[in-house]
Amino acid sequence: MNKEWYKIKDLEDIITPALLVYPDRIEKNISTMIAMAGGTQNLRPHIKTHKTSEIVQLQLNRGIQKFKCATIAEAELLGNCGAADILLAVQPVGPNINRFFRLILEFPNSQFSAIFDNVRTVEKIAKIAREKGIVVPLWLDINNGMNRTGIPPNAEAVELYKKIYEDPNLKAAGLHVYDGHIHNKELLEREKKCNEDFEAVLDLKGNLEELGCSVPTIVAGGSPTFPIHLKREGVETSPGTTLLWDAGYTASYKDMEFLPAAVLLTRVISKPSPNLVCFDLGHKHLASEMNFPRVMLLEGESCTQIGQSEEHLMVQCPNDEMFAVGDAAYAIPVHICPTVAKYKEVLTVVDGSLSGAWQVAARNLKINI
Repeated sequence: MNKEWYKIKDLEDIITPALLVYPDRIEKNISTMIAMAGGTQNLRPHIKTHKTSEIVQLQLNRGIQKFKCATIAEAELLGNCGAADILLAVQPVGPNINRFFRLILEFPNSQFSAIFDNVRTVEKIAKIAREKGIVVPLWLDINNGMNRTGIPPNAEAVELYKKIYEDPNLKAAGLHVYDGHIHNKELLEREKKCNEDFEAVLDLKGNLEELGCSVPTIVAGGSPTFPIHLKREGVETSPGTTLLWDAGYTASYKDMEFLPAAVLLTRVISKPSPNLVCFDLGHKHLASEMNFPRVMLLEGESCTQIGQSEEHLMVQCPNDEMFAVGDAAYAIPVHICPTVAKYKEVLTVVDGSLSGAWQVAARNLKINI
């Protein structure tokens, strides 16, 4: 394997910081994802990490037609790409309810669905669907420990699902379960926790089916629990970070063989004191919600990240002679998802040369709708 796969031959004119992506590595990640899932039938990848039409198209080319997204803009991007089945996995509220219906009407060749966890929103959707004379697929969002959204898998969940199931203008698509609270590094421990928390979901499914309410599908998990949920019958998996991967997941989930496919190009802008190097990777260009380190420097492993502000990343290096002011450096983000959203475009690299640019088309909350 080429240890310097990330390097660009001519970078003098590239404004930094810049986010580079490597299409060949993205395609390898897609192949790995499909191979792990045993095909595309139960794959519903999330696009919230990359928000990019070209990466959606790479997946469409491999037969993936079902997708998951977080915003109306991401859903619109998928509609523009011609995706067949699009799940909006953040419950629409306020003006996003009418925007959701606009998606349905403007992209008739795509099926749009959404998640819900309360009677009030379900009744709003049912009323608008009735007025428009259409049937809207809804997924009941289940909270099985994440404690972010969803309804616990209890008697109230049964009643809410029945309400969706019995409404002539709604279609009960199934259950949606995101278990982002599960991040055990060891696969066996992760699997044990995932299976324990999923038992209540399976019990809920069984209770609903005993009442005559079919549960066609369960959409479950993200990237960390992808290897676990893909073993289940009737469950669609929705990994997202798998497309670009990052340094955080590389370190935490060694059981998965995805490749980092996004790299930050940065430059040294100052050396204010001995053994202290300043890069142009501030909060505005690099996700900063976690503790240090926030990137993995691909050269300078012995350096320690000690501070970050809006435009600057301060790094302590025991031998600062490895970096001169103006030098370029490469770094893999620890958390790629919010990092991508900071860039209007990503630059594509093929065979060590800059080959073009892909717009991060859904980084904002609105495209047209």
